[in-house]
Amino acid sequence: MSINLRKTSRNFHLWLSLAIFIPVVVVIGSGLLLQVKKEFDWLQPPTQKAAGNAPSISFDSIIEAIQLVPEAELNSWSDIDRLDVRPDKGIIKVRGKNHWEVQLNATNGEVLQVAYRRTDTIEAIHDGSWFFEGAKLWLFLPAAILLFILWLTGLVMLFTTLKSKYRKRYYRSQQKG
Repeated sequence: MSINLRKTSRNFHLWLSLAIFIPVVVVIGSGLLLQVKKEFDWLQPPTQKAAGNAPSISFDSIIEAIQLVPEAELNSWSDIDRLDVRPDKGIIKVRGKNHWEVQLNATNGEVLQVAYRRTDTIEAIHDGSWFFEGAKLWLFLPAAILLFILWLTGLVMLFTTLKSKYRKRYYRSQQKG
């Protein structure tokens, strides 16, 4: 029985691994980049630090400050994805829908840094949403489920192989003794 289970598991394991190869490579590759995103400024701009801690500039001052940064192309609130307020560092990160990030001093609105933020794109690649509408739910989720099944079939193969080796060793020792 264990030989049939092992053979079935091995065949299932092989075909599943071929079926999910590309999505799994994409997830692993992008996941590795996300693990080291804070180590490389090219992936994610480093967070600056400014004097002061409580934000005191107005929303109007934020818009005025980012409009002075031509490369960011952030001209109105409709261009902005989110504000990330870091009171402990005294900054406000203004993240644009175009993936540009402008870091401002939270007390006087001074522009501390302007950089392109690549981690948002890498995150979208990682979860599959970058490829097409529905890839996250209809391609990457099933690939994750199949990867879990692949892990289970790998455990079955490991268990049946170890069990078989143990039995062979046991029978050999019985024949000698």
